[in-house]
Parts: sequence; structure tokens; C-alpha cells
Amino acid sequence: MDWKRYWRWGVTAVASVCAILVFHDTVFQKGVLLLFFERLLKVLSPVIYGFALAYLLTPIVRFFDAQLRRLRAMEGHPVLARGLSILLAWLLTGVLVYLLLSILLPQLYLSVVQLAGNMEDYYISVNRWVRQLLEKNPGVAKWITGAFQEYYRELVGWVTGTWIPQAQQTLAMVTGGVLSVLVFLKDLLVGMIVSVYLLAMKESFSAGGKRLLYSFVSEKTYSLTLRALRRTDEIFSGFVRGKLLDSLIIGFLCFIGASVLNLPYAPLVSVIIGATNVIPFFGPFLGAIPCAFLILIDSPIKCLYFIIFILVLQQFDGNILGPRILGGSTNLPSFWVIVAILLGGGFFGVAGMFLGVPVFACVYAAVKALSEKRLLAKGSLPPDLPVPVSAPPQEDADASAKGGEP
Repeated sequence: MDWKRYWRWGVTAVASVCAILVFHDTVFQKGVLLLFFERLLKVLSPVIYGFALAYLLTPIVRFFDAQLRRLRAMEGHPVLARGLSILLAWLLTGVLVYLLLSILLPQLYLSVVQLAGNMEDYYISVNRWVRQLLEKNPGVAKWITGAFQEYYRELVGWVTGTWIPQAQQTLAMVTGGVLSVLVFLKDLLVGMIVSVYLLAMKESFSAGGKRLLYSFVSEKTYSLTLRALRRTDEIFSGFVRGKLLDSLIIGFLCFIGASVLNLPYAPLVSVIIGATNVIPFFGPFLGAIPCAFLILIDSPIKCLYFIIFILVLQQFDGNILGPRILGGSTNLPSFWVIVAILLGGGFFGVAGMFLGVPVFACVYAAVKALSEKRLLAKGSLPPDLPVPVSAPPQEDADASAKGGEP
């Protein structure tokens, strides 16, 4: 009796039944499996933060490690060299963060205080502008008065029927937000400790993962998997690290330009522009719109200067700085970049808008490599597609393949 075949049939049947049950629970029931994974991700969030920090710091650790191992005092002491390289990487990161915060936070605080202090003046200016508009346009004033009365009744009903009963829940949400920040800081601290272990033992983890993979798959699958992982690392490292560096530089350039142009709220505007610049394609517009509105309330002519400056800055980033830093890290066409941002943002918010592009680039590269492999196996293109200009005529190609003269 072929027990191995029956065993495979049994495992296949059990896996199929489990897949059907999971699908039914996820789509038609309460999604217990999704709740389990959400809980699992919440519990493992320090480990995830540790992986992210270790991944970002790996190039710095690798640089310091290579420099330290060249020293004679470190010959025969790779563990000590690795420990010192991790320490130097974290010291460098701490110094950079301290310098950034020491320069940025005081200016940011002054900008927020200035914005809060000018709110009354802004209200008076907007009120005066609205009154002048209504006095010059009686028809618009009549329409706005009727609409205001209708909306006022709806607002009173909403406040008395919805907002007041939910005030206690809102207070609880605010308290929960403060607790969430404290939990995040705690998880981040634990993640920093985890990142140290990951950086110190990354070769051991890599060797163990390769050994485990090789024990379960064939040699061909093993090679293909390693090649795919290397390509994924190239895409993610080139995009994530490059985009963060690019956004940091754009934020500093925006601060310098806003200071030279004497624009209001220069530090606050620079932080918003730099933070939103990490989102490809839509990021510059998402950051520039609220900043332009803030400057418009203060001075319309300065708002015009800001818009022109941002257009020039984004052209510099898109055509010079961005390609220099990112290079061809994703090789993703612009259309698929938009699709990746929309899908990532729709499902996972701001983080999805940022990480959606490299994830989609990995999928795009895998599909492209698979399709090219299948086309090479067939030896021809579909008959309804035009022949590429660079491709030789069919008879020339056949003659070259046979070793004949074209």
C-alpha cells in the first residue's frame, strides 16, 4: 500500500477544508483569523520595530565593521569589531537625531505659538473678507443666510443628539491616545534592544534561514528563492533608505528657502513638506496644500512665492536629487506607482502609501521575470503583437541561430 500517496491526499484534503473555513470566516463571519493576526501584530510590534531599525542601520554597521576590521588591533576579534560598529552606528544616529531635534524643535515650537497667537487676527481678516463679499453680492448673502439657517438647525440637532452623548467616549479616546503614545515609546525602546541583537547576529540568522530553506526545497527552488530575496532587498533598500534621505534633504532645503524668502512658519512648513515627501507622487501636493493655506492667511503675495518655490523645489527633487539618490531602485512605471499608492493608502493608510510602491515593485519584477522566462521557453512573441524595432527579421534570426550568413 502506497502510504505516502494517501498521506499527501490527506494533507491536501485537510488543507483545503481549512482554507475554505478560513475564507468563510473572513468574508462572511466575524473574521476571527483577522482579529488573531491583528492581536499577533500588536504583540510582536517591538520585534517589527527592531527589524525595521536593524534594516535601516545595516549599511552604517557594515561600513563601520569593514573599517574596524582593517585595524591591526581588531585582527582575530570579529565579535568585538561588530559590537563596536553597532555602538558607533547607534551613537551616530543619536547625535544626528539630537542635532536635528535641537535645531528643529525650538523653531517648530515658536511657529506653533505664533500660529496660535495669530488665530484671532486670522479670524478678523476672514470675517472682514466674508462681510465685504456679502455686502457686494446680495444674492450670495441671501443664499448663504438660508443655507446657514438650515445647517444651524442640523448642527444643533447633531450636538444635542450625537455629540453630547459621545463626549465621554471622546474623552476616553483622548486618554487612550496618550496611552497609545506611551505604549509606542515603550515598544520602540524594546525594538531598539531587539535591533542590537539582530545586527549582532545577522549572519547567524541568515545562515540558519538558508539551512532551513535548503532542507525543505530543491536546489533549483533554493537558488530561485535566494535570487528573489536579493532582488527584494535591492528594491526595498534602494527605495526606503533613499526616500528617507531624499525627504530629509528636501525638508532642509525647504527650511533654507523659506527662511531666505522670509516666509511665515518656515520650520513648521519645512517639517510638513519633508514628512509628506516620503509619499511618492502625491506627497508634495499633500504637504504643499495646507502649508499654502497657512501662508495665504498671513500674506497672499508670500503664498504665491511659496507656491513658485515649491514647484521649483519639486522639479529639482524629481529630476535631479531623487534620481541621484534613488536611481532605478524600483523600475516601476508611473501608472503602476499611482496604482500602488492608491491601493496601499486605501488598505493601510499613510504607511501603505509609502511601502506600497516597493511592495508593488517586487510583485511587478516577479511577474516580469516570470513572463520573460515563459516567452524565452516558447521562443516567440504572440502573433498579434508588433515586432520590436531592435529585433532582427525572422529569417535573419533563424539564419543566425543555425550559424549561417544573414
